[in-house]
Amino acid sequence: MNPLIGIDLGGTKIEVAVLNHHGQVLYRHRQPTPVGDYRATVRCVADMVSLCIQEQQMAQPQAIGMAIPGCLDPTSQKVRGANSVVLNGKPLQADLQDLLQCTVHMENDANCLAVSEAVDGAAQGLSVVFAVILGTGCGGGWAFNGQAWRGQHGLAGEWGHNPLPWLGGQDHPARECWCGQTACLETWLCGPGLVADHEAHSGQSSSPPEIVAAMRAGQLQALSTWRRYVDRLARALAQIINTMDPDAVVLGGGLSQIPEIYTQVTPLLERHTFSRPIRTPIRPAMHGDASGVRGAAWLAR
Repeated sequence: MNPLIGIDLGGTKIEVAVLNHHGQVLYRHRQPTPVGDYRATVRCVADMVSLCIQEQQMAQPQAIGMAIPGCLDPTSQKVRGANSVVLNGKPLQADLQDLLQCTVHMENDANCLAVSEAVDGAAQGLSVVFAVILGTGCGGGWAFNGQAWRGQHGLAGEWGHNPLPWLGGQDHPARECWCGQTACLETWLCGPGLVADHEAHSGQSSSPPEIVAAMRAGQLQALSTWRRYVDRLARALAQIINTMDPDAVVLGGGLSQIPEIYTQVTPLLERHTFSRPIRTPIRPAMHGDASGVRGAAWLAR
């Protein structure tokens, strides 16, 4: 059986990987994304795939998989809802299929994370897996029996653009989101959201690693920022548990690498879930930042 090719198209980097059917990575290559230039981005992806085929001495694939920071509109087949806004409204799938002369299976990057971790990662063997990306943005994705689920309108998993639930006194003022709504989860739970919340309460402009280091050192303002963050994440995940009751929640993205999330969020869930006790495991992505491209490769099955 031919190896599987996956592409992860991000706002700052493009990655191509080759997996065998046992999940072993045979090849992995990254390049910076041509920011703000759609045509250059399409050409870069095509060139990287061609180089991969050449270096691995592969036959021309019949299909490849691709993770994108948005989704394909089911009606227009154009990209929609990408925080890499240069992709929005563009026929990315069709353009790449013309260049590569093969089928391109395209999914939201959080769906690809869910697939990767459900197939052979932190949620291996589980039927219903919800995956979250906590990075420069904030998104969710679903895998059912190891397959991505996008829904009728391509909206399944757009968790980051729901409002923060059970608002408290420290959740004001609400923030405007790039999507045009107000108080989206993304404005609270992504890395820039953590930074903005810390600055609003402390007057200090600090990066997420600096906030976490100060929290661990016992600095009071950083401790308060961190408590607000894990409480908000718990509220947001409790809403998912109340709605779909997944077998596991898997976290990816830069903030998912903070170990305190896994010890502090879980006990807070039961404040907001309809039933108790709650045994839903919350786990870090086993494959880390490779999960997106791995999940993309699995799409080509």
